[in-house]
Amino acid sequence: MKILHLLSQRPDSTGSGIYVQAMIREATLNGFDNFLVAGLCSSGCDDNVCITPARSMYLNFYDADVSFPIPGMSDVMPYDSSKFCDLSEENLIEYETAFSMLLKRAVELFKPDLIHSHHLWIVSSLTRRIFPHIPLVTTCHGSDLRQFQNCKHLQGMVLQGCREIDFVMALSQAQKDEIVRLYDIAADKIIVIGAGYNDTFFYPTKKPDPNPVQLVYAGKLSNAKGVPWLLRALASIRFPEWQLHLVGSGSGEEKEGCMRLTEKLGKKVIVHGALSQESLAKILRLSHILVLPSFFEGLPLVILEGLASVCRIVATDLPGVRELIGNTDSDFINLVPTPRLRFIDQPYSEDEMLFELQLGEALKQQIDAAVSSAKIDLSPIQDTLDAFTWTGIFNKVKQVYMECLSKT
Repeated sequence: MKILHLLSQRPDSTGSGIYVQAMIREATLNGFDNFLVAGLCSSGCDDNVCITPARSMYLNFYDADVSFPIPGMSDVMPYDSSKFCDLSEENLIEYETAFSMLLKRAVELFKPDLIHSHHLWIVSSLTRRIFPHIPLVTTCHGSDLRQFQNCKHLQGMVLQGCREIDFVMALSQAQKDEIVRLYDIAADKIIVIGAGYNDTFFYPTKKPDPNPVQLVYAGKLSNAKGVPWLLRALASIRFPEWQLHLVGSGSGEEKEGCMRLTEKLGKKVIVHGALSQESLAKILRLSHILVLPSFFEGLPLVILEGLASVCRIVATDLPGVRELIGNTDSDFINLVPTPRLRFIDQPYSEDEMLFELQLGEALKQQIDAAVSSAKIDLSPIQDTLDAFTWTGIFNKVKQVYMECLSKT
């Protein structure tokens, strides 16, 4: 089978990039032929995090192909980017024209049996309109649903093609329900697949002495991910001793605000920047607690990665998080109530203090537990971990491929 994988942004640095790389890796192991079409900013991909097949084509933003920075599926990306909400009509025409030309060249060269695109957004819609007879499946990652709600003026062009996609793969049941509501796509065309983690990187090892307790945050340095509230909450915890590993990057004022808060905490915070999956795994294996205080997630892969590395978990009680860990009441998991949100990922200002307080209490509880209780029993969630390896996820994706091909 010849599969053309399609991502409108860089195939690294984000959850969707990790997902694309995993699909290509697993498809190759299954004997499939793979080709990647993706976007690049002018600086290209960081070699230590971007792994792509030998055959690929890229659309170069802020360069020869497109005159403006690459639009990110999140408004704050870990590299220089544009916001879809800020693109002019001329920008959108330039964007669609450039991707149309690139896609046509790729299809003519590779002649795919099937296209697997990512995000229920502009480029997936465009692909369906250009190639109505090539089987097309699309993975929804959650950030596309946020853009759909924030950019109402773009909904028409998105719906025009996305409603005609053969199958949509959702990360969770909650996300499937939201796709039905927002896009009016028939429920039987939406398959809950989930997302996975790389069990060759993320696995249990002996933890160091919890003096200090080692915490990890991995993701974008942005407000939507709850990073400022995390840093302020940790500042209130004097004892036991702790140290935070801040993994990820960001851009603009939000990143600068996060960095100002880290400076106040001094040596208690180690800023690593963007890391490869292998490097993140080394940090998680030597850490006691993973923190994800995000206000919006699809199905957060880093929770799986943290659990597989036998980390305690402090996270917001988002639907994707709840669906991932089930109804377990394990003492090594603390879910903090998500504050009321003014927009899809912006809390009401009057609720911020309570959220910061509750986050601090959850962090203190798990830091204390890491000091007094060295052992974590993963048995309540072991079945979940076994089901969410990338091999397990791709087996479900492959079934969707086959059903899609059988329809044509």
